[in-house]
Amino acid sequence: MSELSQPKKPVGDEDTLVDSAPVVAKAASARASDADAADGRPSKKTASGSAANDRATKDGAAKDLATKDLDKTDPDHSAAAPAAEAKASSDATEPAPKASEESPSPAETKDESAETKDESAAEAKAEEPKTAGPITLRVFGRTDVGQVREHNEDNFVVADLTKASRGLMEHDRTQTVGDRGTVLGVCDGMGGAAAGEVASQLAVDIVYQRMLSGDAPTSRDDLATRLVSAIETAGMRIFSEAKADRSRRGMGTTATIAAMIDDHLFFGQVGDSRGYLLRGDRLVQVTRDQSLVNQLIEAGQLTEEEAETFEHNNIILQALGTADSVQVDLTYVDLRRGDTVLLCSDGLSGMVRNDEIREVLRTFDDPLEACRELTDRANLAGGHDNVTVVVAKFEGDGLKEASSDDIAGLKYRKYELPELASRNGDTAPGQNIRTSMRPGKPNSLTPDIEVGYDEYDSEYPDSEGYRPEDPVELPREQAPSWIVTMMIVSAVTCVVVAGYYLLR
Repeated sequence: MSELSQPKKPVGDEDTLVDSAPVVAKAASARASDADAADGRPSKKTASGSAANDRATKDGAAKDLATKDLDKTDPDHSAAAPAAEAKASSDATEPAPKASEESPSPAETKDESAETKDESAAEAKAEEPKTAGPITLRVFGRTDVGQVREHNEDNFVVADLTKASRGLMEHDRTQTVGDRGTVLGVCDGMGGAAAGEVASQLAVDIVYQRMLSGDAPTSRDDLATRLVSAIETAGMRIFSEAKADRSRRGMGTTATIAAMIDDHLFFGQVGDSRGYLLRGDRLVQVTRDQSLVNQLIEAGQLTEEEAETFEHNNIILQALGTADSVQVDLTYVDLRRGDTVLLCSDGLSGMVRNDEIREVLRTFDDPLEACRELTDRANLAGGHDNVTVVVAKFEGDGLKEASSDDIAGLKYRKYELPELASRNGDTAPGQNIRTSMRPGKPNSLTPDIEVGYDEYDSEYPDSEGYRPEDPVELPREQAPSWIVTMMIVSAVTCVVVAGYYLLR
């Protein structure tokens, strides 16, 4: 129990008990002295009474010593001394009732201490990360190729880590949050050909397996650290695979991953995919786009209306796979009963306005229907990019009811881990910028542009079986070497035969 929660000591009780001890000792000494005087014996209790009083002052000790010397020289004084001592003791005991009246009685002190302990216990219980009841969520996810792209480079993950279950079968669509938590995520791949699809698939696979490995998280910091580490590891693995295969150079993916323990939902963000939360009538973006457009908006150089038609709105500042390290933006929300969380790629947020998204989430209670409606609206608006959405609705007695303050105070909030704060503090945004290519949007005059990111050293240890140097077997599109050899030999043979007939 902390010092602030210790029961307060009743004022006056202890002081009263300590001060009354010398008075009681002196009164007992006086009674013994009277009895000795009645028998005609010299009194020896006066000095012993002073010796029994451990709390007596120096002046009292000197007075007792003088009395003892006087007893030896004048026996008649021995009988008079106890009477004077008894009178002094009687005078000293008179203020005691007043002190007792000013201080609470022992029964009142006991009641006050018990009440204070109960309040302290209630406060300590409120600070525990474990919730009082179960937390359930109804969840669904959907991805669509859109109206322009030839193939889908997006991927998503929905997983119950407690059951080690990943997917959208009927029994996976309703989950009870266990001790290991729940993971939701959306990844938007890029890189052309099949490279973007490979990058996003690697990201969701590695994040799921890293979050599933090891023991259950012991605290919120533990889960948040695992989330950041999983995203960073995915970025390193994608980068190493791109280096190993020339045909996949430049592949990468965004990542918006949500992980939940008790009533805390954490978001790990890299790129421009988004996380929204609907509470009451408010829809709030609880992640921050790592894009050039968002930087210009925050700097006041661009309005949100101007951003919709900005020619470089597809420039992102970092992505998984464009370097061996990334800077994960870690945020969180305190969930309330009835909250709805939406994760989506920019194929939705870039085509459908926030007001429409809020309308759909409020209208459709079933996450499956909400996902279908959102992807349909993105396609009706043009479907220029792949569209991926994950919708989760949170319920259960383990969550508090949302108050008006909870609704009004909903906003983007960063979650600082001590080790993240210490290592990220030395790198200023905008330093050590590298670049990677991300294609522009179809039917746009915008050319292929570069992706920049802030570089910093990653110090998260790798768990067993997941180290960046371990190779990942990926499907190769190149023909086997023996076929290539046969083709070359055949070509040379054809040239020789053709030359022979031409030179005859």
